[in-house]
Amino acid sequence: MSFGIESLLGLLAIVVPFVATFVLLLLPQRWAKWVCISGAALSSLLVVLVAWTFATGGAQTAVVPVLSLGGVQVLGFVFDKVSTLLACAFVVIGLLVSIYSVAYMSPNNREHPDAPRRRFYAYLSIFIGAMAGVVYASTLIGMLVFFEITGACSWGLIGYYHTPTATKAAMKAMIITHIGSLGLVLAAIMTFALAGTFETTAIAGLADGPKTVVLLGILFAAWAKSAQWPLYMWLPSAMEAPTPVSAYLHGASMVKVGVSVFARALLCAGTIPLAVGWTAAVGALVTMLFGFLMYLPQTDMKRLLAFSTIAQLAYIFMGLGIAAIASAQTGAGAAASLAFTGAVSHIFNHAWAKTLFFLVAGSLSFTLGTRMLPKIRGLLRAYPVTGVAFAFAALAIAGVPPMNCFFSKFQIFAGGFEAGMANPLLLAFVVIMILETVATFAWFLHWMGQCLMGEPSETVSAGQPLPAAMAGVFVVLMVMVVVSGPLSATWLG
Repeated sequence: MSFGIESLLGLLAIVVPFVATFVLLLLPQRWAKWVCISGAALSSLLVVLVAWTFATGGAQTAVVPVLSLGGVQVLGFVFDKVSTLLACAFVVIGLLVSIYSVAYMSPNNREHPDAPRRRFYAYLSIFIGAMAGVVYASTLIGMLVFFEITGACSWGLIGYYHTPTATKAAMKAMIITHIGSLGLVLAAIMTFALAGTFETTAIAGLADGPKTVVLLGILFAAWAKSAQWPLYMWLPSAMEAPTPVSAYLHGASMVKVGVSVFARALLCAGTIPLAVGWTAAVGALVTMLFGFLMYLPQTDMKRLLAFSTIAQLAYIFMGLGIAAIASAQTGAGAAASLAFTGAVSHIFNHAWAKTLFFLVAGSLSFTLGTRMLPKIRGLLRAYPVTGVAFAFAALAIAGVPPMNCFFSKFQIFAGGFEAGMANPLLLAFVVIMILETVATFAWFLHWMGQCLMGEPSETVSAGQPLPAAMAGVFVVLMVMVVVSGPLSATWLG
């Protein structure tokens, strides 16, 4: 296929944030935040235009070569329902986080007073471009390159405050995710050795043995990037980062790199070996229960959200595992499609909800000087916008209708029940997953009652006003938390 309008727009969406980084490094410090926001805004417009062009052009999947070396395609773009949907979420959320950061990165921040620095916006801008690259990449080498760029940016952003704890957390994240990337390296080497190409579509032509190794290698990389057990330990430590970083990297983007890459691999793999599906499903179940048990004792809101993110990402891996298992069952094609669609929808939906939740935690740091939940009472009365945003985010993560995560969780459950009719063990996994969802709802309801209701506590009463930029971002995210569920379900069909 020729290098058409979709490809040009997609390439620009990736390149613009990188160019913005170069520009902001040349301009005076005071311009850095505005250049970052401008680059993110333009990139957001471009990914939306890619989605619009794709939809109005008949929604036909297109794979476009971009760069070849020695006759071997190194970089290409894929435009389909998955890539166009996820790119919109990751890049637009990057824009919202950039806007929020203008207020947060301030000497007025009660918990982390700090003058805005050029390197913060440089790393953030590069990360936005790299996320677009990961989603659109149609080759394993392309995925690997952008995978590693996100890892380097995460190192810089997690260690932003340069405290000993932050520096250690940044190194931990870099090392673990880099170890995970070796799985992607193995997959790329084996695919090239056997098929003579790095294109992800070549996975479908591999024999069952090599295909299993390739997919398990990609799954290993996904586990590391998406903080799944036993490679989870970097994510709670990464809460040393500024909260906008936690919102974007650890709620909306970096942790979604793993599941996005694995979903792309499964989508291109044709018939999926059962060993891959069961490995993904068992790993997801263990991680889901571990994450839930770990966030129960947390009183620091960011650490609670970190373990909640680990558990919620396990839902996505479970959906992908169910899809892989069902694809091997006779007559279970509908169940496989439903579970896969639910998993991809949950990547999209969870990104909006968890970003909102993390940014609420950041607003508490800014206005109150603390994220410790036992100190926070009467939030609705003192900070109504923050209180309502807290409620929206908590209900969404818990999967309460009509919030967005309800729709994607329902699809995963429905696909799991349909596939589980012929597989009692898989059915048991789905039942446990539902019980975890109910328990999550009960726990978040507990904290909503504790933090939102009643007379403001002394800490809340002494707080400073919520900046308008934060309030505006909250409103946009609350709207998305409501509309993104039906939107993703309709888009993916």
